[in-house]
Amino acid sequence: MSHLLEFRPEGMYCAAADVYIDPWRKVHKALITHAHADHARWGQRHYIAQEHNEHVMRARLGKDISLQTVAYGEALHINGVRFSWHPAGHIPGSAQIRVEHKGEVWVASGDYKVENDGLSPAFEPIACHTFITECTFGMPIYRWEPQALRFEEINQWWTEAAATGKNCVLFGYSLGKAQRLLSGLNPSIGPIFVHPSIAQMNDALAAVGFQLPATLPLSSYNRSVHGTGAMVLAPPGAAEGSWQKKLEPYTDATASGWVQVRGNRRRQSLDRGFVISDHADYPGLLQAISATGAEKVICTHGFTALFSRQLREMGIAAQEERTLFMGEGGADAQEEEA
Repeated sequence: MSHLLEFRPEGMYCAAADVYIDPWRKVHKALITHAHADHARWGQRHYIAQEHNEHVMRARLGKDISLQTVAYGEALHINGVRFSWHPAGHIPGSAQIRVEHKGEVWVASGDYKVENDGLSPAFEPIACHTFITECTFGMPIYRWEPQALRFEEINQWWTEAAATGKNCVLFGYSLGKAQRLLSGLNPSIGPIFVHPSIAQMNDALAAVGFQLPATLPLSSYNRSVHGTGAMVLAPPGAAEGSWQKKLEPYTDATASGWVQVRGNRRRQSLDRGFVISDHADYPGLLQAISATGAEKVICTHGFTALFSRQLREMGIAAQEERTLFMGEGGADAQEEEA
């Protein structure tokens, strides 16, 4: 079987079509799985992405970028190669890219999760010969409980804080995680304020049809007007900013898969940690791989050596490939909060 996709210093390359998928260096044509910063990089000459990414990518990369969009399932032919984008369930607009040429099918999955979060289009298994998978949480210790249970915990935390005269500050990545958290909050508990970077992403997603609960800008919070008991959503990079002082007294927390390991939360010096990830857990990765029927699996982005070895022990032909974002044990979260 030929190598329909190969890994070059610039990123995943399809020689037959002369295009790259999620390149991490500047190239002439970039096919994008989703708009997180470690997949949609600034400076590409031309981008092609699923249509829900239109406003998000222009907000992040510049309104004048050369961007072509396609619908889920829509076929795009380039030099005889058929490309199509299919739901990955990771965040709104996330996609797996199916690549077909001369009867051979590869799928570059980008990032994905198999639990339907009720916001992003649900993960769609795609039959293929070769499946390129992330393995951010490719260790047996990482097993998620249903998100409904986590939202019960978050809303109970908020309720208890409000009853004791405190505000809540909940950290989650501005694209994807924040909107997922927002959709699970109970607005009857109190007002919801969002950091400007989250507000920008909310507006970009609302422009393509996503329905999100009403929020208030963080800058408008005033204790004499709003009192206490508010929920504030902010990105991890904004932690320990001066804006937090006006919210005192408050309790803070993060929503991330990394807090499955208790020490990761302690290192962040936060009051609480809620295990909610936009990536597949270990059983989810195995479920997705099995559903593809792939003869070969290529592991990237995460615990690649460990996970590929586990797959081989299970009788699956697996190998690892290096990418620019190879962090293990949480390093990937520098660009993308997991």
